[in-house]
Amino acid sequence: MPESARAVPDGADLGRALGTDFYGLDDLLTDAERELRDGVRRWCDQEVVPRAAEFWETAQFPRDLVPGYAATRVAGAAIQGFGCAGVTPLAEGMMCLELARGDGSVATLNAVHSGLAMTAVHELGSDEQRERWLPAMARVELLGAVALTEPTHGSDVVSLETRARRDGDHWVLDGAKRWIGNGSVADLVVVWARDEDGDVGGFVVEGAQETDGWDAQVITGKISNRGVWQAHILLDGVRVPADNRLAEARTFADTNRVLMRSRQTVAWEAVGHAVAAYEGALTYALDREQFGRPLAKNQLIQDDLARMVTLITSMQLMCTRMSQLQERGTCTLEQAAMAKLHCTVGAREVVAIARDMLGGNGILLDHHVGRHFADLEAVYTYEGSRTVQSLLVARAVTGMSAFT
Repeated sequence: MPESARAVPDGADLGRALGTDFYGLDDLLTDAERELRDGVRRWCDQEVVPRAAEFWETAQFPRDLVPGYAATRVAGAAIQGFGCAGVTPLAEGMMCLELARGDGSVATLNAVHSGLAMTAVHELGSDEQRERWLPAMARVELLGAVALTEPTHGSDVVSLETRARRDGDHWVLDGAKRWIGNGSVADLVVVWARDEDGDVGGFVVEGAQETDGWDAQVITGKISNRGVWQAHILLDGVRVPADNRLAEARTFADTNRVLMRSRQTVAWEAVGHAVAAYEGALTYALDREQFGRPLAKNQLIQDDLARMVTLITSMQLMCTRMSQLQERGTCTLEQAAMAKLHCTVGAREVVAIARDMLGGNGILLDHHVGRHFADLEAVYTYEGSRTVQSLLVARAVTGMSAFT
């Protein structure tokens, strides 16, 4: 083949996992945990990555991937019992990293179902409620969602306007929710609302899509995470059995227990996007020739690669320590906020460098890096924006709140 006809590295090469782990953090996993993590990696390489561009471009929810997702056992992975894998938070984090490395929409599906919905039931439900819902959620026979954000309350969601009033043996929900991942497809949705006493409650709506008064419309026109659907939901007299109120959900501090846990998952997600972009760029730089030699032989490219892997390693180390604190039960809301802050900011830099390194090919979906570049914008914002996380950290170090 003439030199001028050399092919550029193709998408299949750029989407393949390289197992980036500069500081050998794999050593902290047991053999069984490593096997589960590797199973997620294989599933992403074989089933998710080859189709990710398709469902990103068509903005279609990949329902047929749900059985494969369930088989990885990443749903509720760190929960003990109830049919869950029962691994350490560190192993669960590394599994979530792999999902995001594969695709942001699939990772977000997991973040909502496992990181939010299953966490809400596990952390705030009674023993009976856990037994009722978690086993089916672990098998992903029930797909979960959490409805907290409202059209006029994002960062100040503590202002919660959705209301719950008692009517005999039911609660009746009225209000509106927005940006609810899985909200138009979920079987079980935890809706956050204030009751007549002003207390915050989590109300589990079963069979949500067939429930009277539930109207979920898919939000269209997104430039990020296009393969997972977020919904705008109107609640008009939605009736929920009284025993579907999560037993331990009474104040917004209870809600924050769920948010702290989900932010830990999202931090790992950000690392996954960064790893995907870095590994794609590294493969590209090693194989792509310009001016008669591989891109990777150029000093500027090597400097960028070193910058990317250093940022990734710092994020991996922070997330590892966060997961260790989580296992001990001592991880604070502010520590989770710092991890989400650092990892999303760092990942944003990594994906930008990688996209630039691929030149024009960096905006092609079949080269993967551009997809992660776009999807990270959602991760950068959801579960608390960069500025909100920053203010949480600053409150911890100054003792003064800038929120009030």
